[in-house]
Amino acid sequence: MAGYILREDQPNIVLPAQQADRLIGRGDGDAALLYLCLLRADRGVTAQELQRKLKWSQLRLHAAETALQELGLIDRPPEQKPPEPAQERPVYTADDLTDLLTGDAGFRMLVPQTEEKLGKRLKTADLQILAGLYDDLGLPADVIYLLVCHCVARSEERYGPGRRPTLRQIEKEGYHWAQRGLFDQESASRYLRDWNVRRSAMSRYMQVLGLGDRRPVESEERYITDWMDKGFPPETVALAYDKTVFYKKELNWRYLNGILRRWHENGWHTEEEVRQGDSRKPSRREEKKDDSRMEKYMKW
Repeated sequence: MAGYILREDQPNIVLPAQQADRLIGRGDGDAALLYLCLLRADRGVTAQELQRKLKWSQLRLHAAETALQELGLIDRPPEQKPPEPAQERPVYTADDLTDLLTGDAGFRMLVPQTEEKLGKRLKTADLQILAGLYDDLGLPADVIYLLVCHCVARSEERYGPGRRPTLRQIEKEGYHWAQRGLFDQESASRYLRDWNVRRSAMSRYMQVLGLGDRRPVESEERYITDWMDKGFPPETVALAYDKTVFYKKELNWRYLNGILRRWHENGWHTEEEVRQGDSRKPSRREEKKDDSRMEKYMKW
């Protein structure tokens, strides 16, 4: 096979081999494109300018920025949080939808595929949501199709065969995907593989919480997923559950989550780390004794 030939008739952008290797190893096309755009800029550039230049949504830009930050290629203030989905979505008129259906092959193919998976003909309101995911949020058609299939599978698993999600539910999950930077088929497929592994592991978390073999509801699933992301195995969650029941006399999700959040801040994730950390904490009697000494010293 003949090799690719680079054109040399234009000014070059110098990219160190180590940085190129990081980008290639990450496999994130959006991150690579954003980095090239930043290198090409001959001055400081704002987020709004990057959005216009790349034709990306705010969520897509933030996901690419996060990837570059994790690679150590750019710096960003640590207090910056991912943007929340806009409360006011763009409204697509009948003419806008017609333009998309006639002028965009990707969206035109996506509509019948979505209708087939949902088992119904999409109404105007449904098409507006689908257009928002595709045109405004910037999810490609193949990624949206994976999103729809994923939501259908989750709905059937949770509510029984034949149950289908609404477009609003699909939109909510789509914004979650955008926040995670799932803007290509490879990253979306990798996320779905990881999700299936986690789904099978969730049963162990439900068991240590005394909830049996049933599937977690959506709010429970969010808690457990967050604990997994923080690196807590089921055994550590069981310790937090024991403390919760001791103080609250029942399972209290917010209280239990607060315990795990404090342990995470202390860097305790395994059973051994929690037990060692607790053993190093001063007892209540020692704390009172120290307070008494400090009070006497302050009076003196």
